[in-house]
Order: sequence, then C-alpha cells, then structure tokens
Amino acid sequence: MQLSCHTLIVGGGITGLTIARELLKKGVDDIVIVEKENSLGAHASGRNSGVLHAGIYYSPGTYKAKFCVRGNQLIKEYCWDKELTLQHNGKVIVTDDNRIDSLYELKSRADQSGARSEIIDTQELLELEPYAVRSEKALYSPDTAVFNPNQILLSIKEDLESSGNVRFVLGNLFTGVIGNTTATTNRGSIIFSNFINAAGTFADKIAHTFGVGTQYKVLPFKGTYKKLVKNRDYLVRGNIYPVPDLRNPFLGVHFTRAYDGNVYIGPTAIPAFGREEYGFFDDLSLESLSILGRDVLLFFVNEGFRTAAKSETKKCFTKYMLSEAKKLVPELKIEDIEDTPKVGIRPQLVDWKSKKLVMDFIVLKDGNSLHILNAISPAFTCSMAFAEHVVNDF
Repeated sequence: MQLSCHTLIVGGGITGLTIARELLKKGVDDIVIVEKENSLGAHASGRNSGVLHAGIYYSPGTYKAKFCVRGNQLIKEYCWDKELTLQHNGKVIVTDDNRIDSLYELKSRADQSGARSEIIDTQELLELEPYAVRSEKALYSPDTAVFNPNQILLSIKEDLESSGNVRFVLGNLFTGVIGNTTATTNRGSIIFSNFINAAGTFADKIAHTFGVGTQYKVLPFKGTYKKLVKNRDYLVRGNIYPVPDLRNPFLGVHFTRAYDGNVYIGPTAIPAFGREEYGFFDDLSLESLSILGRDVLLFFVNEGFRTAAKSETKKCFTKYMLSEAKKLVPELKIEDIEDTPKVGIRPQLVDWKSKKLVMDFIVLKDGNSLHILNAISPAFTCSMAFAEHVVNDF
C-alpha cells in the first residue's frame, strides 16, 4: 500500500474523528485516518462509562475546564440532530461532613467553568435519589447525561465517509516516520503534508518517534465494573458520585445508570501492566517491566499516587467495592451486585521529570505535526469543542 494525503490522522477514536470533522469544515478535502484495529473506538472511546460530563471537576484554565461545558452541549445537539441515544439522568455528588469544603470547591470550579450546578440539602437530594446516603449537603448537576459511545462513533464515521474527502484505513499499524512527510505502517507508506497524532493509549510512543514530548510516559490503569442486579436497580435513578480526591484524576467508585438501563458500579483505577490489559496479564510484554518500574518509583515519591494505588487495588475484591458503594447507597447488599465484562483502560500520562500524574490534555506542535496526549476523561465529552480549538490553532 502506498497512499498520499493532505492530512494524516493516526487514531480512530473520538478525538481523531472529531478533528477530521472540523478539518472538513475548514475546507481540508483530503484526509486519511489510520487505525490499527479493524473497528473504530475499540479502546478508550468505545469502552468508557458513557457519561456526558457537565464540567464540574476541572481546574479553571485547563483544557478540560474550557471545553467540557461546550462539548457537552455540542454532543447533545449532535445526538438530537441524528436522533441518537441520549438520556438526561443528572448527577448528584454526595459527601460526609468531613468533605463539605471539597464539595464547595467543586461548586466553585463548576461556576468558573460555566457549568450549571446547585448545592442541595438532604430533602432535595432524596427527592432526586431516594436511596442515596443522607448527606447534609450535596452537589446537583442537571446537565450530566448518558449516551451510547459506539453509536456516536459510527454516526460520525458515516458523516466523514459521505463527504467523499475522508478515507479510513483500518487494521493498519503506524510503525514510524521518515523525514517529516512519510509515515510507515505495517501495510506500506503514507505521504502527508500534515500529521495529527490522536492515537490515545499509544500517543506518547508516536510523539516520541517525532522527538516530541519525551518526558511523558503512559501509565495504564484498569477500570473494572460491577452492576446492580435487575430487581434492585431501582436503588439508583441516575448518577451518584462521591467527592473525589482532587489530587488525582480519578473520580472514585460511583453509580451510573447507563443508556442501556444497567446500573454500573465503578470503575476501579487499578495499576495495569499493559496498555491493553483488559483481562488478567493478557497484555504482558517487555514494556510491562518498564510500567512496573514506573509504578514502584511513583509509589515511593508521589503521595497522591501511593494513596490511590493502595485504595484502588483493594477494589479488586467485591467486599471492598461494596464498602465503597455503600457510602453512596447504604441499603446496598452484597447479593445486589453482580459481575460484568465491562472493562476499560485509562492511559494516564505521567510527566517523568516531575514524577506527577498529568491532570489535563497535552497538545504538542512540531512543524507540520500535532500530537494530542493524555486524551482521557472527559475527552469524549470535550471532543467536539476541543477539536474546534485544535484545528483553529494548528
């Protein structure tokens, strides 16, 4: 295979697709999207929780804070226009008396980002979620919704293909770059004028082949879920979340009533040994030793990571997961929970110079190449608004 194009995008997840969509709007009429899998969204984009976030958690001034609110609205409008699945369940964030200050910090962040939210009392909380823990105060997010990620990915793919200006090359693994105009793959070469790296879990490795972002390395975390049995799923109407540890990018065990009606509990954020380790040790490689070494070093030098690693590893056990979930819904019993095959990998970026987890998206430009790293939650929610920014700034 030998192809040529104006813009080559590596990565067939939501970030790559929405950037292609914006490029078309700007008049770019020759785009190739390369994806190593035989389908789109096979990893983070298609395996996420399906929650359309409202912009509550993110530090003011970050990409996440800038684009979550607008991204939420753009995806809603897209779903309405295409008649895709979208359910407005809303979300409550509950806490005990010791974390009230953190609840108000979330409210402040939401206000600065332009996200609608409201501090509510116990009675108002129980009107929304009758079986939630009786928090003295809770934060209500009316704009949180749930959607079907794969449905949206397929719809955008159809839009792009129907334009006649976007070609998809699936099952095609990027292997390197020659100069600044030719990408090599396992199926041949592709000549390009512009290159966009939207490869998600492997975006850091691709950036490194361009000599860009070498201080950044991915540290994968596995997100596993349980779910409520059907005769007890009335315990949760929408989404019930705890106040998270704001030192880390994880939101803690929470309840989500998904678009398919199932109520999921999770996810965990367990350190994984492979970038695609969805089972147990099913993605072991030489890199697994490097990942383990990063985990060990961060455990000793980063207090927030150490705290998260200790607590998250315990969530492998149903009883511990139950104890965390009962903090949100006290009536929950162990027989109310069942296993589910739902699992994802969070390709969390670490700045190896500072030994800190990266809390925001990273955008690196180098000549005619653009590299998007750490496109993790709420990347799907932000995607359409983020793509506008990326394309306008490239």
